[in-house]
Amino acid sequence: MSASPLKQTVTNRPTDVWNDSCSVSELEYAIANGAVGATTNPVIVGQVLKKEMHLWRERIVDLVRSTPEATEQEIAWRVIEEMAVKGAGLLRPVFERENHRKGRISIQTNPTFYQNAGRMIEQTLGFDTLAPNMQVKLPATAAGIAAIEEATFHGVSINATVSFTVAQAIAVAEAVARGLARREAAGKRTEEMSPVCTLMVGRVDDWLKVVAERDDVIVDPEALEWAGVAVMKRAYSIYRERGYRTRLLAAAYRNHLHWSQFIGGDVVLTIPYQWQVRFNGSSVPVVDRIDDPVPPAYVETLRAHFPDFVKAYEPDALAPDDFALYGASARTLRSFISGYSDLLSVIRDFMIPNPDEERI
Repeated sequence: MSASPLKQTVTNRPTDVWNDSCSVSELEYAIANGAVGATTNPVIVGQVLKKEMHLWRERIVDLVRSTPEATEQEIAWRVIEEMAVKGAGLLRPVFERENHRKGRISIQTNPTFYQNAGRMIEQTLGFDTLAPNMQVKLPATAAGIAAIEEATFHGVSINATVSFTVAQAIAVAEAVARGLARREAAGKRTEEMSPVCTLMVGRVDDWLKVVAERDDVIVDPEALEWAGVAVMKRAYSIYRERGYRTRLLAAAYRNHLHWSQFIGGDVVLTIPYQWQVRFNGSSVPVVDRIDDPVPPAYVETLRAHFPDFVKAYEPDALAPDDFALYGASARTLRSFISGYSDLLSVIRDFMIPNPDEERI
């Protein structure tokens, strides 16, 4: 029996696959198909609770009863942390097998802290103590870039998120490089650290489609499916040229290009469960495509019609103070903060049951 397409993706290649969720059942499936990591965010945690509430209901009830003075925020973060620790346990054998360079789970800092480096660093250092194979997600905002350097200096393996542009990817890699240099100068170890920088390729596509609808722009629709791929490949070329220690990670899957076009690269592909199943059931050939150029006509179309593609594609098009204001960044920050609010409302229902719903 031949290996699954995802197993073929990682076999004898530098390419890694992660599970884009901390769901127990989904992570077990991913590991069985070659995954060596996992990632979470506030939206994902809420989705996991909905899917696997049977695994968490008693624990949440216990937290509410045993900590009567706790706020809903405090209980929510206990759940987030325990969910990450459970995923870390599933990945621990990979972590040991890969000499601590793989087998980590990413846990995201509070999305409302995106402008406050100090609060992000404080939370990051706490997360790093939860399990030996933790990786901490920090947003690629101006404050997040500062926090990434400091977290790296303290020995934390970071995962930059809310990242869509080549400029952000470069800023992250440079911040990690500064943090590593400071750490090495202080005589501290760095060899087991495995920093990554996410590019949310599907959300690049999503944003340009929103712009096209908003501004009544008509282009070849196929070009809009390649925008995120083009950004990822441009950033990857620069990373190789400059020899950054940080690895790029492709996230936010919308079509098979977000997997198939990156096969063969020294990159991470964090794939949602439903897309893993689709890819494993597909007939898309598993061949190295990372060095295949994006069709030039699509790049030129995107350049000509979308200033926001230029901002994402050109390495010097955005300054750090503009990172959070870029359209895809602002939409994603709002989505993460909204997801966090939704998660708090789930905890609130355990603490203060809705009387209207009880009467129904």
